[in-house]
Order: sequence, then C-alpha cells, then structure tokens
Amino acid sequence: MEDLEDQKRKKKKEKMTLGSLSRVFARGKQRKSLDPGLFDDSDSLTQQSLSDGEEQLDRLQQAEFTRTTCMSLWRAGAVQAWMEVVMGMPMYIRACSENVKSGKVLLGLTDEDLELGLGISNPIHRRKVRLAIEDYRRAEGEQGLSKASEMDHHWVSTSWLSDVGLPQYSQTFQAHLVDGRVLNSLSRRDLERFLNISDQFHQTSLLLAIQLLQMLGFDKEALQARRTKCEQQNRDPIVWTCHRVMKWIRDIDLKEFADNLQGKGIHGAVIALDQSFDTDAMAKALGIPSNKHMLHRHLYEEMKALAVPLSNAEQATEVVGLSSPVAVNRFTDERVSMRRKSPLRLRANSQSVERALGFHGSCGSLPREARVQAIPRAKGSPMHTFKSVEITNV
Repeated sequence: MEDLEDQKRKKKKEKMTLGSLSRVFARGKQRKSLDPGLFDDSDSLTQQSLSDGEEQLDRLQQAEFTRTTCMSLWRAGAVQAWMEVVMGMPMYIRACSENVKSGKVLLGLTDEDLELGLGISNPIHRRKVRLAIEDYRRAEGEQGLSKASEMDHHWVSTSWLSDVGLPQYSQTFQAHLVDGRVLNSLSRRDLERFLNISDQFHQTSLLLAIQLLQMLGFDKEALQARRTKCEQQNRDPIVWTCHRVMKWIRDIDLKEFADNLQGKGIHGAVIALDQSFDTDAMAKALGIPSNKHMLHRHLYEEMKALAVPLSNAEQATEVVGLSSPVAVNRFTDERVSMRRKSPLRLRANSQSVERALGFHGSCGSLPREARVQAIPRAKGSPMHTFKSVEITNV
C-alpha cells in the first residue's frame, strides 16, 4: 500500500511539472507572436514623427520665404506659414487655408473680410494683420519691411514691458498679440478700451515708451547700443529702462526706496519727456515721506544734475521730424532743461520769513521762485551779510 501511494505522489508531481512547463512555453509563444506587432507600431510612430518633422521644416522654409519675397508672389502654403510662424496666429490657419489661396488675395482683404471671412473677431488681432499687409504693400515699392516688423509680440509682452516697468500687463499684451506695428498705432483710448489699462499714468508711461521707439525708428539694435553706453554712466537718461532708473536711485544713496519703483512704469523717457513728472512725482513713486524734506532736496539736486546731458545737440537730433503718439510738446531745449519746482513748499508771508531765517539762509541752489527778499538785518546778526534767503515750510 505504501508503495502504491508513493507511485501516485510521483505521478502527480510529474503532471504538475509538465503543466508548469507548458504554461511557460505558451507564454513564450505569446510573446513571440506579439513582438512583430510591437515593432510595426514603433515603425509607424517613427514614420509619423518624421513626416511631422518634414512638414514643420517645410513650414519654416515657407515662413523664411515670406520675409524676403513680395506678398503678391506668395502661394497658399506661404500664406499659411506666414500666418502661423511669422504672425504667431495659428488659430486662424484653418480659415485662412480655406479662403486665402495666394498673396494677391491677402493684399486685397478688408477689415470686414478679416472678420467675416477669416473669423478674426478681436479688433487688435485684425489691426495687427491689416498693418502687416500694409507694411508688405509698401515694401514692394520701397526698401523692405519696417523695423517695427522685427518686434514680435513675444518680445513686446516680455522684454519691452519689463524695460518699461509694467510687466503686470504682459498677459494682456500677449493675449492681444501686440507687436511692433501695433505698438506704433496705439493711442490712449486704445489702451483703455482694448487692453483694459485704466491707470492714466500707466497709459502715459506706455505712450512715452512708444514715443522713444518712434524717435529711434523702432530700431532695437540702436536702442540697445545707446543703453549699453550709459549702463555705467549717468548720461543719456532718455533711453534708460526701469531697471536702470532703479540702479541710479541706489547710486544716489536712496537704495531703501529703489524697489518701490517696480510696477510703477518709471523709465527714462518718462523722466526726460513728461514735463509734469517732477521731483514730487518721483518722490511719490519712490514712497519717500512728504515730511522728509532733506531727502526731497537731495532727490531734486540729483534730478537736476541728471538733466544736464539732455540739453546736448546729440539728443536734440534724435527727435527731429518724428511724430508723437501722445499729446505732448516736441522734445525741445526748453523741455529738456527739466525745470523743476522746489520740493519744499513755500510760505511767503512775513511770519514764515521770521521763522525760516535760522535754517536755509546759506542755501543758494533752489529754484528762482523759491527765493524771496529778506527783511533788513540788524548789524551784528549772523545773517546780516545775506541780501536774500530761501524759505520753506520746514
């Protein structure tokens, strides 16, 4: 009996072993049968990626073609590449491919065609396309595209807005695809109506930054060259970025207030071109308390010294014959003299004269309007040699 039970156990083990081996071989067969399919899928993916890459390369070549060829010679592929790559407006490619088959058709599009035919409902987007078409139309009979065409909306919404000191509007400019041509067309009303910029000083800051670009013919290289020259010298402040103004604030020992200029829109063109931007306005932007009269006086003297280079003929020649997008006067010698009122308010009655005699008697650098005739001094007074004094409300 024991021998029979041992034989049964041995047979059972053999069956279990054979069963496990058969399952192993079966799995191996399954894997072999799946392998060719897997390789076929990878090949198809590779082929698809190659075709996509070739299509993208062709699109880039077509885009480069549009930069050097008259629009009237474009075919459908060039029009689509221009809309997607050059203009950065891929959302309109489908409508463009269905309706615009050549550059000649593109040249004839009206504002209504852009809205109804291509579905461009955003007014700034339509303006961008229309201004670009007009630029290409002029380029066919002249010396090429304008310098503003080299300023795409990515540069405007990041680099330019950062230099102006208003990076908080980057997303808005990006959404409206504002490029160099559109910048050149913006008015105060456009900023408020289409870009939702309601702060009037921010509007002025942006418009003066645009005016500076107009002065330089929208030449980015010329602008950067001038900025590089004055990076370590307090000269040519009209081209200063907001960051350069902050550096100057630190250099004149007001570093504790410098970071307050972030997001305020204070740049060199504001200091040089905005006649209403005086020492009080700068002090307010910096957050200098109104009762810190000596700090106001120090800032006034530094701003006055900074204005001296602006009276050079070199600066005057930069703006001759150039239009301004804002309702401000031409950049003249009278304007660049940057006449500032005193940061210390005056009280010209006789009682204030009496109270001020012991403080500002030796100051001789405040503006002319801050000077009043002093009352006669008795001989022996420490102030008897001064014929006039400068008085404040200190």
